Amino acid sequence: MNSYCIETTQLTKKFGNKTAINSLDLKIKQGGIHAIVGSNGAGKSTLFRILLGVATPTDGEASIFGVNCQKLTEKERVRFGYVNEEHTLPTWMKVSALVNMQKHFYPKWSQETYNSVIGYFDVDPNQKIAGLSRGERAGLNLSMALAQNPDVLILDEPTLGLDVVAKQSFLEALMFTETQNESTIIYCSHQMEEIERVADNLIMLEKGRLTNNSSPDEFVARVSSWIAEFPNKPSQLTQSSKVLSCKKIDDLHHIVTIDEDANFQEFLQNAGGSNIRQVDINLPNAVNAFLTKNHNTPDVFVQ
Repeated sequence: MNSYCIETTQLTKKFGNKTAINSLDLKIKQGGIHAIVGSNGAGKSTLFRILLGVATPTDGEASIFGVNCQKLTEKERVRFGYVNEEHTLPTWMKVSALVNMQKHFYPKWSQETYNSVIGYFDVDPNQKIAGLSRGERAGLNLSMALAQNPDVLILDEPTLGLDVVAKQSFLEALMFTETQNESTIIYCSHQMEEIERVADNLIMLEKGRLTNNSSPDEFVARVSSWIAEFPNKPSQLTQSSKVLSCKKIDDLHHIVTIDEDANFQEFLQNAGGSNIRQVDINLPNAVNAFLTKNHNTPDVFVQ
């Protein structure tokens, strides 16, 4: 039995001269929370639209549970849930009426799951959607999506614009429910503290290409952070493919590397470095350094 719920093969999507998805080969295992991160324009939203069958690839193929995403039937579509950043809901309906309508569309609807998740939010079932705050709409949207018992749930920037209390409730509800069912959750966010908290797997896209597909711990293990003093600007560091970033702060150079070899400290010494020491690095800083490596930025040395 295939253990992958999502697979893409040489998936490509172009908009005129712009390539949003570039020969993407991606496999996502069933179960758990898979975080997808990348800078703006990395191709995340385009990938989701192709997976949901609302956009057509220029080349290649994407499938969910072995079914080509361009050939999904109505029966197969109910296996997938999707929550976006806008939390768009029919504003003229009452909460209770919307929930009752949703029940009839999804045969696997779990009222117990809905009640458990909505309990994290202060939502009055007799209130109209128009009267809900952004956080309450987000909670209602998540509650209904999880109550559908989807095999795959895609969350595209679901906490964008939420205050700290609503965001906390959203993440707690998500993690609680993930432990109670067998859904595969695809979670997209620019908030790395969220990714660090919820993700079982870290998928990184850059310019439409896959650059990482591993656990967060495995990715952080590839990245190292160093501090050293240099009498002059160590220009040779910028020529190393292993160096993700190098910033000068208060006469100290802070260097972030990836997949370095055992001789990197010696490399720094030969470059004129002194008082060299390695320091811990967390997931947000490791990811930020990795994503900005090939991004259009000014000179990496901050004086």
